[in-house]
Parts: sequence; structure tokens; C-alpha cells
Amino acid sequence: MNQPNTSPEKVDPDAISHLQPLKSVRKTSLSVLNSAPEVAVKEDVETGTHIDPSLKEVLYNPTYETMFAPEFGPVNPFKTQQMAAPRNMLSGYAEPAHLNDFMFEQQRRTFSTFGYALDPSVDSSQVSSSSYIGAVEEAEKKKGLTVFESGLKKEKRKRVKGGDASEIDSFLGPWAKYQDEKDVAKPSEEEQKELDEITAKRQKRGKNEEEAPAEEKTILHVKDAYDYQGRSYLHVPQDVGINLRSAEIPDKCYLPKKQLHVWTGHTKGVSAIRLFPGSGHLLLSCSMDCKIKLWEVYSDRRCLRTFIGHSKAVRDICFNNTGTQFLSAGYDRYLKLWDSETGQCISRFTNRKVPYCVKFNPDEDKQNLFVAGMSDKKIVQWDIRSGEVVQEYDRHLGAVNTITFVDENRRFVSTSDDKSLRVWEWDIPVDFKYIAEPSMHSMPAVTLSPSGKWLACQSMDNQILIFGAQNRFRLNKKKVFKGHMVAGYACQVDFSPDMSYVVSGDSDGNALWHPHETSKVITCGWDGQIKLWD
Repeated sequence: MNQPNTSPEKVDPDAISHLQPLKSVRKTSLSVLNSAPEVAVKEDVETGTHIDPSLKEVLYNPTYETMFAPEFGPVNPFKTQQMAAPRNMLSGYAEPAHLNDFMFEQQRRTFSTFGYALDPSVDSSQVSSSSYIGAVEEAEKKKGLTVFESGLKKEKRKRVKGGDASEIDSFLGPWAKYQDEKDVAKPSEEEQKELDEITAKRQKRGKNEEEAPAEEKTILHVKDAYDYQGRSYLHVPQDVGINLRSAEIPDKCYLPKKQLHVWTGHTKGVSAIRLFPGSGHLLLSCSMDCKIKLWEVYSDRRCLRTFIGHSKAVRDICFNNTGTQFLSAGYDRYLKLWDSETGQCISRFTNRKVPYCVKFNPDEDKQNLFVAGMSDKKIVQWDIRSGEVVQEYDRHLGAVNTITFVDENRRFVSTSDDKSLRVWEWDIPVDFKYIAEPSMHSMPAVTLSPSGKWLACQSMDNQILIFGAQNRFRLNKKKVFKGHMVAGYACQVDFSPDMSYVVSGDSDGNALWHPHETSKVITCGWDGQIKLWD
């Protein structure tokens, strides 16, 4: 039996090195392995700082790209080239450039004098015929000379010799005429033609100003002007279901809900409507078609009579207390007094200015007097009997729009384009009350309440202001009516008879509340129609 070889064999030290204890001196280090992919950081992607679009103030100077960067996402693909183009001004992009002030003024004066100038986009060192803008031929002829480089030397004008200074009568000195000076300047043929045209226009205009008033005529639209008892249409009807002669006001008024009737006959906008005083059974209207019409409010609601006598649009109308006569004010600068029953024009008044409003004095003993607000800032008072101006109220600074009698007709209130309200004592040409606040607008329509205590003023800032019509004429700040659009229009405002409602025309018409009815309102507008609502 073979005995095992007990002799020790030589072992490779490296083979058992892992079994050896580690030497204390030797140290090992672990290497860090980053397996994440390379990703662009947020700061690397963003080209600039984002500005919040709602910011009102920026505390640093951002670049143009930052200011006009899209709010979200990429650039809008639907923008046109013009919209997407960079802009640093409202109208486009202005490149920074420097131009000498003298050079700019030189070229500006040259262009205004000779009609040409250097093109600013062309390099000034390479000037050629194509470098000019404007009258290029003139630039070539003058070789591009500017106003400061005119090639022609001006010869000094010679004066006529004025004799010896010792002789006072014959010596002219520096006051002598130039030798080439002409005493009489004769216009050329073209200038003479222009002068003749201007002279003809002036003469024509002068004729228009002095021409006679338009011929007055009237048209009766009903078969009989009088009934079987000899009564005209001015007679108050008693068979309409309501007492039109009553002085009592309705107890309670209600808002109108539907349209009852439309009066058609005017071909242009209706500028004013007035109910017959007291009864309200007739309606008078004036229009931009130069006509005035009288309508029935009850029964058949016919057009009774047309009054023709103004050559231009009629601005305002006003009945006297009994309704037998009325005044009309037209843009032809005439005020005319008409007979309501016969249609005859009784008299004419003018001071060569446009009357904007007209009012009879409501007192029974002053029915021969009326006042008119004119375009020349005056309120003129006429006497019908003499046809002459008896008083002028001249304190407004703009055209007078309204006149309203208050305080038992002892005073009247006027409003004007000067955005003020003035109160006058009758026949005293100095206003004793002047109301004008910085916040006030012009008030082209004013109505007195049925009780006589309040004035409703249609203000141009889309409000109806209420002023006290007794004593202090103070603005009632608690009663302001808003919500309608009237800016730029003279829209009439009215009260319901019981004063529970205020009715106003909007941006296309006027409104009237019938004095005896609980819910009947009449409106008119620029469509030429007059409508009855209930």
C-alpha cells in the first residue's frame, strides 16, 4: 500500500491571497457610478426670465425678447409676418441711428423749399441721382444744392435815389421804393379765375343770408275743419272715456307695456313733440323734414294739419296757454308764430342767429312775450305785438339749449353748452344763480315736475339729475337716474302725472307722458315715427 506523500508542497501565494488577512496599512476606494442619462436642466432651456403678464411694474430693464415672448408654449403659428415681426414702437421697429440736427434741418428745409431731399437710407458718401427723393428732376437741375448752398448769388435790390438829405421834402432815404418794385399787382389768368369764383361764392352766401323767409302754407288733411256745431278740432272731445277737462291728476300711474299706435307722416327724424295744453287731446310735432304736423291723440288718431314754412329743419315748438297759437324755431334762423286752427303764419322773428329753444311766458298777462335761446349764447326776449326784441340775457358762454319757467313763472332756468345752469329773474338780464361744477356735463333737455318742485335735467354723462326748483336750486344727490345711453343726444325727459315715474328718451328719441292718463306715453325718434304706448 502506498503511503501518502507527507512532504509539504510549495503553494502559490497569489492563489491563497484571498484567504490572507488584510494588511492594516493598505486602503481601498469605491468608485461612484452615475447611470442617469444626460438631461437638459431648466435653467439651460430658458433663454430669459419670464415676466408675469399681469405685472404693472417691472423693477429691472428686460430685453425686447423677454418683453414680447409668448405667454405660454411656442410662438403663435397663426400670426402674420407683420404681426410676428419684431417691434419696439407702436408702428414698427425703429433702428437706432444718429443724425446731426443741422443735417436734418437742412434736408427738411430743402424739401419744403425745392421739393427734394437726400434719401436717408442711402450712404451719403455715394450720392447719385437716385439718392434723392421727391422732385428728382429738380434735384438734377440744381445739382442737389440745399437751401444753404444756393449757387446763385442774390443781387442787392437798388432803391430809388431820394435826393439830398438837406432838402426835407425831396429826400427819401431808407424809405425810398426799390427800382424793380411794382405799384400795382395784376393777378395772372389762373389767379383771376380763382378770385372770380371766391367773389361769386361770397355774393351767393350774402344773398342766402339776406334772402326772405320761406313762403308759409298749410295743408288740412281732414274733410271738414268744423263739425256740425261749428267747432274746430281744438275743441276738447268729451266722448273718449276720460275727462280731459279735469284738473285732477291720476291717483296712481303704471308703466306702459304695449304699443297702441304709430303716427307716420314725417320723412325725417322728429325733433320735438308737444301735447295740447290742459287736455292733451292733440299732439304737435316738428321734424327735420322742415314740417310741423298736428295729430289726434284719440278716436281715429289722424293727421289733422301740416304747417309748412321753414326752409330748414325745425328745432323746437311751443304752445301758448290756450293752444290757439304756437311758436316754431328752425335752423333757417327764423321763429314763426302760427295759428293752430287756421294754419296761418301770423308773424316772423329773427336776429340772424339760429334759435335752439323757444318758450312762451306762461303768465296769462304776459302771453305776448316769449324767450328764445340762441346759438350766439344769448337768450332773446321778443314782444309779439311790436315784433321787436325787448330784452337780452347775455351771460352764457355757449349756445343756449333749454329754457324752463319755475317758481310760479317769476323765474326761468336755462342750460347751455357751457355745462352750466343759470337761474334768471324775469326781465332782469343778470343771472342771480349760477351752477357749474367740474363734474357737470351739458344738459340739453330739462323738464319741470307736475308739482313744480323739481327739475329733471338730462345730463350728457348718461344720467338724469334732479335739481330743486324752489329757492336754492340744489342738486338732489340721492335721486340720480342712470342706466340709459343718451351721450351726444338731446333726449327729452318727462314725469308721470303722479310723479311716481320718470320717463326718458334713449339715444334715439324723446318721450312724453299724457297728463290725464295713467299709463299712456308718447315717444318719437330719428326714424320719423311717433308712437303711442299703453
